[in-house]
Amino acid sequence: MTSGTLTLHAIADQLAPELDRRRLADLHGRLPADAPIDWRAVAAIAALALRNKRCVGLSGGQGAGKSTLAALIAQAAALAGRTAAVCSLDDFYLAKGVRLQLARTVHPLLATTHDLALALAVLDDVLAGRSTRLPRFDKGRDEPCPRSHWPVAESVDTLIFEGWCLGVEPQPEAMLRSPVNQLEAEEDRDGRWRAYVNAACARYVRLWQRVDWWIYIEVPDMGAVRRWRMAQERSNVPEAAPHLRMSEAQLDRFIAHYERLTQWQQSNFATRADWRLRLGHDHRLIGF
Repeated sequence: MTSGTLTLHAIADQLAPELDRRRLADLHGRLPADAPIDWRAVAAIAALALRNKRCVGLSGGQGAGKSTLAALIAQAAALAGRTAAVCSLDDFYLAKGVRLQLARTVHPLLATTHDLALALAVLDDVLAGRSTRLPRFDKGRDEPCPRSHWPVAESVDTLIFEGWCLGVEPQPEAMLRSPVNQLEAEEDRDGRWRAYVNAACARYVRLWQRVDWWIYIEVPDMGAVRRWRMAQERSNVPEAAPHLRMSEAQLDRFIAHYERLTQWQQSNFATRADWRLRLGHDHRLIGF
């Protein structure tokens, strides 16, 4: 298949051939016309095919379009008569002070980590049908939003849980020996940082067990991640606040922190996902 040639029905043939095509076309036509064309198709298919799934995990490289797709699936689910909520792993980042303390005591490269206990509690509440607040993280302030600003989720049929490293498992220890980029070679010479992150991956497995359907967006390479993440940086930060944007050098360093797990996910998780969505360099869907 070549980029840009996949129709709604061609995508449905691959993901959910059992769907009623008239109903699918009707739902697809009610989604925003200005949404990414491939994500409109996947969202309509997911809303109908995954009606009985309680927690859909959406994973993939940075800049792949996870947040856009998650929001469209939730919108399509609502149009199909079901209640869906979206939650990002990023929303469970610890407070900045806690993360800085970890960087001082564990390793300076340890820039982000999550409140795993809170994530487990929130997902368990949603899946049990209990009313709960969904955390939100303010990336401008680099701090969790006040709890009073967290939206309330009630009687949710499907939770769409998205994040770049969702589903990641620990690497075999032998794979940790060689650095994957300059950042690891120069600033993690003894491998202490990557060993800590790898051990942490094992603790997240309990969280992944809450997911009953996996969608994995496969990026073409790290070069695409860089381009797409830079495009996000330019579109998300207002022109009036250029000081809040990362420079190209800052972005390269930022992405280098996540290169190891992005590549590991690509080789380890893609074949385990229920739906695999392969993107081309033009950000269009090219295969499964």
